Amino acid sequence: MTGQAKEWVRTAESGQTATYSFCPECGSTVRYVCSGDPDVIAIPLGALDDPYFACPDYSVWEERKHDWVEIVGEDVEHLD
Repeated sequence: MTGQAKEWVRTAESGQTATYSFCPECGSTVRYVCSGDPDVIAIPLGALDDPYFACPDYSVWEERKHDWVEIVGEDVEHLD
């Protein structure tokens, strides 16, 4: 990523916010931070070039995922 990231803030019904940062060139999400846990920076695994770079510790919002998305891994905690 080159240049200044563009940001968008989403406010949930709970009032908490999530700040998403996007690549200024292609518009892909490169990271986001939630106001409820500001010390954690979330990086979507799909943003990485190596699909086997890391296995997630937990998965959220699975009820809304596309049918073709498969969450694999014995140690993945499933939250929704």
